[in-house]
Amino acid sequence: MAKILITGGSGLIGKRLTEILKNSNHTISILSRNPKKTHEFKWDISADFIDKDALINTDYIIHLAGDGIADKRWSSDRKTEIIDSRVKSANLLFKKIKELNIPLKGFISASGSNYYGAKTTTNIYQETDAAGTDFLGEVCEKWEAAANEFKSLNIPVTILRTGVVLSKNGGALDKMKTPIISPLGKGNQYMPWIHIDDLCYLYLKTIEDNLEGIYNSVSPEQHTNKSFSKILAKTINRPYLPISVPSFLLKIVFGELAIILLEGSQLCTKKITKVYDFKYASLEEALKH
Repeated sequence: MAKILITGGSGLIGKRLTEILKNSNHTISILSRNPKKTHEFKWDISADFIDKDALINTDYIIHLAGDGIADKRWSSDRKTEIIDSRVKSANLLFKKIKELNIPLKGFISASGSNYYGAKTTTNIYQETDAAGTDFLGEVCEKWEAAANEFKSLNIPVTILRTGVVLSKNGGALDKMKTPIISPLGKGNQYMPWIHIDDLCYLYLKTIEDNLEGIYNSVSPEQHTNKSFSKILAKTINRPYLPISVPSFLLKIVFGELAIILLEGSQLCTKKITKVYDFKYASLEEALKH
Protein backbone atom coordinates (compact mmCIF):
# COMPACT_ATOMS: atom_id res chain seq x y z
CA MET A 1 0.00 0.00 0.00
CA ALA A 2 1.40 3.38 -1.04
CA LYS A 3 0.59 6.94 -0.10
CA ILE A 4 -0.09 8.80 -3.34
CA LEU A 5 -0.55 12.53 -3.91
CA ILE A 6 -2.50 13.60 -7.02
CA THR A 7 -2.61 17.01 -8.68
CA GLY A 8 -5.59 17.63 -10.95
CA GLY A 9 -7.56 15.17 -8.85
CA SER A 10 -10.90 16.89 -9.46
CA GLY A 11 -10.70 16.42 -13.24
CA LEU A 12 -12.14 13.65 -15.38
CA ILE A 13 -9.07 11.43 -15.16
CA GLY A 14 -8.26 12.35 -11.55
CA LYS A 15 -11.66 11.30 -10.24
CA ARG A 16 -11.60 7.89 -11.90
CA LEU A 17 -7.95 7.37 -10.99
CA THR A 18 -8.70 8.11 -7.34
CA GLU A 19 -11.42 5.42 -7.35
CA ILE A 20 -9.14 2.81 -8.90
CA LEU A 21 -6.21 3.57 -6.59
CA LYS A 22 -8.42 3.44 -3.50
CA ASN A 23 -9.91 0.14 -4.65
CA SER A 24 -6.36 -1.17 -4.82
CA ASN A 25 -5.84 -0.20 -1.14
CA HIS A 26 -3.65 2.84 -1.73
CA THR A 27 -4.01 6.00 0.35
CA ILE A 28 -4.86 9.06 -1.73
CA SER A 29 -4.36 12.76 -1.08
CA ILE A 30 -5.29 15.51 -3.51
CA LEU A 31 -3.88 19.01 -3.92
CA SER A 32 -6.65 21.54 -4.38
CA ARG A 33 -6.96 25.31 -4.57
CA ASN A 34 -10.08 25.03 -2.40
CA PRO A 35 -9.83 21.92 -0.23
CA LYS A 36 -13.14 20.74 1.21
CA LYS A 37 -12.57 17.10 2.12
CA THR A 38 -10.27 15.47 4.66
CA HIS A 39 -7.98 14.03 1.98
CA GLU A 40 -7.63 17.37 0.16
CA PHE A 41 -4.79 19.79 0.87
CA LYS A 42 -4.32 23.37 -0.25
CA TRP A 43 -1.83 24.54 -2.80
CA ASP A 44 -1.44 27.92 -4.48
CA ILE A 45 1.02 28.06 -7.34
CA SER A 46 1.00 31.86 -7.58
CA ALA A 47 1.80 32.12 -3.86
CA ASP A 48 4.45 29.38 -4.01
CA PHE A 49 2.55 27.40 -1.39
CA ILE A 50 1.79 23.74 -0.70
CA ASP A 51 0.48 22.46 2.62
CA LYS A 52 3.46 20.40 3.77
CA ASP A 53 1.13 17.86 5.40
CA ALA A 54 0.24 16.77 1.87
CA LEU A 55 3.87 15.86 1.21
CA ILE A 56 5.04 14.27 4.43
CA ASN A 57 5.41 10.47 4.04
CA THR A 58 4.21 10.60 0.43
CA ASP A 59 5.51 7.73 -1.71
CA TYR A 60 4.39 8.88 -5.18
CA ILE A 61 3.13 12.04 -6.86
CA ILE A 62 0.88 11.78 -9.92
CA HIS A 63 0.91 15.10 -11.73
CA LEU A 64 -2.22 15.60 -13.83
CA ALA A 65 -2.76 19.33 -13.29
CA GLY A 66 -2.92 21.65 -16.28
CA ASP A 67 -5.36 23.99 -17.99
CA GLY A 68 -7.43 22.32 -20.72
CA ILE A 69 -5.68 22.54 -24.08
CA ALA A 70 -8.97 22.92 -25.97
CA ASP A 71 -11.02 24.87 -23.41
CA LYS A 72 -10.44 28.30 -25.03
CA ARG A 73 -9.07 29.79 -28.23
CA TRP A 74 -5.29 30.15 -28.23
CA SER A 75 -4.43 33.78 -27.67
CA SER A 76 -0.82 34.50 -26.69
CA ASP A 77 -1.97 34.87 -23.07
CA ARG A 78 -3.85 31.58 -23.22
CA LYS A 79 -0.79 29.79 -24.56
CA THR A 80 1.21 31.10 -21.61
CA GLU A 81 -1.47 29.90 -19.20
CA ILE A 82 -1.45 26.41 -20.74
CA ILE A 83 2.32 26.07 -20.36
CA ASP A 84 2.57 27.70 -16.92
CA SER A 85 -0.22 25.59 -15.43
CA ARG A 86 1.87 22.49 -16.19
CA VAL A 87 5.41 23.71 -15.74
CA LYS A 88 5.09 26.05 -12.76
CA SER A 89 3.02 23.49 -10.86
CA ALA A 90 5.69 20.81 -11.45
CA ASN A 91 8.42 23.27 -10.48
CA LEU A 92 6.62 24.07 -7.22
CA LEU A 93 6.30 20.36 -6.39
CA PHE A 94 10.00 19.87 -7.11
CA LYS A 95 10.98 22.82 -4.93
CA LYS A 96 8.92 21.63 -1.94
CA ILE A 97 10.00 17.98 -2.25
CA LYS A 98 13.62 19.16 -2.27
CA GLU A 99 13.15 21.55 0.66
CA LEU A 100 11.43 18.92 2.81
CA ASN A 101 13.80 16.17 1.66
CA ILE A 102 10.89 13.83 0.84
CA PRO A 103 12.23 10.45 -0.38
CA LEU A 104 9.68 9.90 -3.14
CA LYS A 105 9.61 6.49 -4.75
CA GLY A 106 8.43 8.04 -8.01
CA PHE A 107 7.13 11.11 -9.81
CA ILE A 108 4.58 10.23 -12.48
CA SER A 109 3.49 12.89 -14.95
CA ALA A 110 0.92 13.15 -17.67
CA SER A 111 2.00 14.41 -21.08
CA GLY A 112 0.33 14.57 -24.48
CA SER A 113 0.38 12.39 -27.57
CA ASN A 114 0.99 15.65 -29.47
CA TYR A 115 4.51 15.72 -28.05
CA TYR A 116 5.67 14.89 -31.58
CA GLY A 117 3.73 17.82 -33.00
CA ALA A 118 0.23 18.18 -34.43
CA LYS A 119 0.83 16.87 -37.93
CA THR A 120 -0.40 14.10 -40.19
CA THR A 121 2.45 12.01 -41.54
CA THR A 122 3.27 8.43 -42.44
CA ASN A 123 5.61 8.24 -39.43
CA ILE A 124 4.75 6.04 -36.47
CA TYR A 125 6.31 7.95 -33.61
CA GLN A 126 8.37 6.18 -30.97
CA GLU A 127 9.15 7.46 -27.50
CA THR A 128 12.71 8.30 -28.57
CA ASP A 129 11.62 10.63 -31.40
CA ALA A 130 12.10 14.38 -31.06
CA ALA A 131 9.47 16.81 -29.88
CA GLY A 132 7.49 18.74 -32.48
CA THR A 133 8.41 22.32 -33.26
CA ASP A 134 4.84 23.66 -33.00
CA PHE A 135 2.99 24.94 -29.93
CA LEU A 136 1.77 21.53 -28.79
CA GLY A 137 5.26 20.09 -29.11
CA GLU A 138 6.56 23.01 -27.05
CA VAL A 139 3.94 22.46 -24.33
CA CYS A 140 4.78 18.77 -23.96
CA GLU A 141 8.54 19.26 -24.14
CA LYS A 142 8.51 21.87 -21.35
CA TRP A 143 6.00 19.82 -19.33
CA GLU A 144 8.25 16.76 -19.48
CA ALA A 145 11.41 18.75 -18.79
CA ALA A 146 9.86 20.00 -15.55
CA ALA A 147 8.96 16.43 -14.56
CA ASN A 148 12.45 15.19 -15.35
CA GLU A 149 13.95 17.64 -12.84
CA PHE A 150 13.05 15.07 -10.17
CA LYS A 151 15.78 12.82 -11.54
CA SER A 152 18.33 15.23 -10.04
CA LEU A 153 16.98 14.13 -6.64
CA ASN A 154 17.41 10.46 -7.59
CA ILE A 155 13.64 10.10 -7.87
CA PRO A 156 12.44 7.83 -10.71
CA VAL A 157 10.28 9.65 -13.29
CA THR A 158 7.55 8.12 -15.41
CA ILE A 159 5.78 10.03 -18.21
CA LEU A 160 2.60 8.85 -19.92
CA ARG A 161 2.05 10.54 -23.31
CA THR A 162 -1.70 10.31 -23.53
CA GLY A 163 -4.06 10.52 -26.49
CA VAL A 164 -7.81 11.24 -26.57
CA VAL A 165 -9.29 9.82 -23.36
CA LEU A 166 -12.64 8.10 -23.85
CA SER A 167 -15.05 8.25 -20.91
CA LYS A 168 -18.81 8.01 -20.52
CA ASN A 169 -18.67 10.81 -17.95
CA GLY A 170 -17.60 13.69 -20.16
CA GLY A 171 -14.46 14.86 -21.90
CA ALA A 172 -13.79 14.62 -25.62
CA LEU A 173 -16.33 11.88 -26.30
CA ASP A 174 -19.25 14.05 -25.22
CA LYS A 175 -18.27 16.65 -27.81
CA MET A 176 -18.06 13.99 -30.52
CA LYS A 177 -21.63 12.76 -29.98
CA THR A 178 -23.24 15.19 -32.40
CA PRO A 179 -26.68 14.42 -33.90
CA ILE A 180 -25.00 13.58 -37.22
CA ILE A 181 -21.41 12.32 -37.16
CA SER A 182 -19.02 13.35 -39.91
CA PRO A 183 -15.25 13.34 -40.42
CA LEU A 184 -13.35 16.53 -39.75
CA GLY A 185 -11.27 18.11 -42.51
CA LYS A 186 -9.64 15.50 -44.74
CA GLY A 187 -10.47 12.77 -42.22
CA ASN A 188 -7.11 11.05 -42.73
CA GLN A 189 -5.58 12.46 -39.55
CA TYR A 190 -4.97 9.84 -36.88
CA MET A 191 -6.66 9.99 -33.47
CA PRO A 192 -4.56 8.19 -30.86
CA TRP A 193 -7.03 7.23 -28.12
CA ILE A 194 -7.31 5.33 -24.84
CA HIS A 195 -10.19 4.19 -22.63
CA ILE A 196 -10.11 6.04 -19.31
CA ASP A 197 -9.93 2.79 -17.33
CA ASP A 198 -6.89 1.62 -19.28
CA LEU A 199 -5.20 4.95 -18.61
CA CYS A 200 -5.94 4.81 -14.90
CA TYR A 201 -4.78 1.20 -14.62
CA LEU A 202 -1.60 2.26 -16.39
CA TYR A 203 -0.97 4.79 -13.63
CA LEU A 204 -1.63 2.04 -11.10
CA LYS A 205 0.81 -0.26 -12.90
CA THR A 206 3.57 2.36 -12.90
CA ILE A 207 3.33 2.35 -9.12
CA GLU A 208 2.86 -1.35 -8.42
CA ASP A 209 5.43 -2.54 -10.99
CA ASN A 210 7.87 0.38 -10.61
CA LEU A 211 7.72 1.36 -14.26
CA GLU A 212 10.08 4.14 -15.21
CA GLY A 213 10.60 6.18 -18.36
CA ILE A 214 8.37 7.46 -21.17
CA TYR A 215 5.44 5.56 -22.66
CA ASN A 216 3.09 6.30 -25.54
CA SER A 217 -0.10 5.67 -23.57
CA VAL A 218 -2.57 5.01 -26.36
CA SER A 219 -4.47 1.96 -27.57
CA PRO A 220 -2.63 -0.26 -30.07
CA GLU A 221 -5.68 -0.12 -32.39
CA GLN A 222 -5.32 3.30 -33.98
CA HIS A 223 -7.79 5.03 -36.27
CA THR A 224 -8.06 7.94 -38.61
CA ASN A 225 -10.70 10.53 -37.86
CA LYS A 226 -12.80 9.00 -40.65
CA SER A 227 -12.67 5.41 -39.35
CA PHE A 228 -13.17 6.60 -35.77
CA SER A 229 -16.26 8.57 -36.81
CA LYS A 230 -17.75 5.58 -38.62
CA ILE A 231 -17.32 3.29 -35.61
CA LEU A 232 -18.65 5.93 -33.24
CA ALA A 233 -21.77 6.49 -35.35
CA LYS A 234 -22.41 2.74 -35.56
CA THR A 235 -21.87 2.18 -31.85
CA ILE A 236 -24.19 4.94 -30.61
CA ASN A 237 -26.75 4.47 -33.42
CA ARG A 238 -26.42 7.87 -35.02
CA PRO A 239 -26.27 8.70 -38.72
CA TYR A 240 -22.87 8.93 -40.36
CA LEU A 241 -22.47 11.55 -43.09
CA PRO A 242 -19.34 10.93 -45.18
CA ILE A 243 -19.18 14.60 -46.21
CA SER A 244 -16.44 16.13 -44.07
CA VAL A 245 -16.75 19.28 -41.98
CA PRO A 246 -14.54 21.73 -43.93
CA SER A 247 -11.20 22.65 -42.42
CA PHE A 248 -11.73 26.35 -43.03
CA LEU A 249 -14.95 26.27 -41.02
CA LEU A 250 -13.25 24.64 -38.05
CA LYS A 251 -10.47 27.23 -38.23
CA ILE A 252 -13.05 30.04 -38.17
CA VAL A 253 -14.78 28.54 -35.13
CA PHE A 254 -11.75 27.41 -33.12
CA GLY A 255 -8.90 29.50 -34.43
CA GLU A 256 -5.41 28.05 -34.19
CA LEU A 257 -6.45 25.24 -31.84
CA ALA A 258 -8.39 23.65 -34.73
CA ILE A 259 -5.09 21.95 -35.51
CA ILE A 260 -5.89 19.48 -32.71
CA LEU A 261 -8.93 18.36 -34.70
CA LEU A 262 -7.35 18.46 -38.14
CA GLU A 263 -3.93 16.86 -37.65
CA GLY A 264 -2.60 13.72 -36.00
CA SER A 265 -0.15 10.87 -36.51
CA GLN A 266 0.19 7.30 -35.28
CA LEU A 267 2.13 6.47 -32.14
CA CYS A 268 4.14 3.30 -31.69
CA THR A 269 2.71 1.12 -28.89
CA LYS A 270 5.32 -1.66 -28.82
CA LYS A 271 6.84 -0.38 -25.57
CA ILE A 272 3.55 0.01 -23.68
CA THR A 273 2.10 -3.32 -24.80
CA LYS A 274 5.16 -5.13 -23.46
CA VAL A 275 4.25 -4.05 -19.94
CA TYR A 276 0.46 -3.65 -20.04
CA ASP A 277 -2.45 -5.69 -21.42
CA PHE A 278 -5.17 -3.32 -22.59
CA LYS A 279 -8.67 -4.05 -21.31
CA TYR A 280 -10.12 -2.07 -24.23
CA ALA A 281 -7.74 -2.51 -27.16
CA SER A 282 -10.64 -2.36 -29.64
CA LEU A 283 -12.27 1.01 -30.30
CA GLU A 284 -15.67 -0.61 -30.76
CA GLU A 285 -15.44 -2.36 -27.39
CA ALA A 286 -14.21 0.81 -25.71
CA LEU A 287 -17.12 2.85 -27.11
CA LYS A 288 -19.67 0.17 -26.17
CA HIS A 289 -18.38 0.25 -22.63
